[in-house]
Amino acid sequence: MKKLFLDDIRTIEMVYPKSMETEFDIVRTYDDFVHYITENGLPEFISFDNDLGLDKNEEVAPDGYAAAKWLVYESGLDLRKLKFHVHSANPVAAKQIEGLLTNYINHLNSNTDF
Repeated sequence: MKKLFLDDIRTIEMVYPKSMETEFDIVRTYDDFVHYITENGLPEFISFDNDLGLDKNEEVAPDGYAAAKWLVYESGLDLRKLKFHVHSANPVAAKQIEGLLTNYINHLNSNTDF
């Protein structure tokens, strides 16, 4: 299964070695992120940016943290084996995404009732 790269501007080679470029599918918006996972299932790895620019109404678009919250609270997917990296330049948001996903995955892995 592919890896997913969520970023409104960056290319794969701006974050990872060029040799990894073909391993990723790129989504540029929160809506594309949700659509991709709904259609294709959970990828083996997700690389998150947080700040995703403006939406079509020129307002701040839903961000990478919103995408992480969708995974945890709305997707209904089993995230226990999800691997991820946050490549956002926004340090506060990066910690939020990392904390949410890490804590949730640790919680799932500590509960054998699932």
